[in-house]
Amino acid sequence: MTEYTADNNWVYVAGKMDSAVEFSHEMYGEGFYSFYLAVPRLSDYVDRLPVTVSERLIGEIDLNKGADIVITGQFRSYNKLIDGSNRLVLTVFAREISNQTDETKNPNQIFLNGFVCKPPIYRTTPFKREIADLLIAVNRAYNKSDYIPTIAWGRNARFCQKLAVGDNLKIWGRIQSREYQKRYPNGEVVDKVAYEVSVSKMEVVHSGREEEKNRSIPMNMQGNEAVDS
Repeated sequence: MTEYTADNNWVYVAGKMDSAVEFSHEMYGEGFYSFYLAVPRLSDYVDRLPVTVSERLIGEIDLNKGADIVITGQFRSYNKLIDGSNRLVLTVFAREISNQTDETKNPNQIFLNGFVCKPPIYRTTPFKREIADLLIAVNRAYNKSDYIPTIAWGRNARFCQKLAVGDNLKIWGRIQSREYQKRYPNGEVVDKVAYEVSVSKMEVVHSGREEEKNRSIPMNMQGNEAVDS
């Protein structure tokens, strides 16, 4: 597996504060806060994305609801025990944050360089639209990895059928939020939100099948969901 570099996970998002800022956690004496950022699409739909930011970056920035915000950083994941199940929780981790001054034509951009860590799932909708789901492991410093759900469409979805666990990919796209309903065995239906990367472009760096003996992919991902409830 290739080494971590600062460029293998890059995010740019611009939008409006859509929640109050809340304390999230503390690590090595550094406090981290979370909030939701409303990022518009060209279709007028708004993605409501979770953000985590260090107290050291906030400074004099206006973080009141409705304030314009620009963030560059990474899309990160961590495991969290929710209702007795281990879930994959995703967040935009801010490395730089400021109040927006100019409009941008593309307020939601992400680039990932990672590895396929589960067999791709290809399917078609009742309207014959082709879709493929990929889970990508992106290396991070200190031997950590972020597990990022991605979704591809059309010819990119068809291409995903050729991919295998261990393949190294570069992916360009945007982060999207998707509302859905989960039905439990007792009949209860709960509204949830999934976060994933919608792929606009992908490129195979090299095939995992060619270097399978030289690399290992963490596979202990069973039972995880890309959900932040």
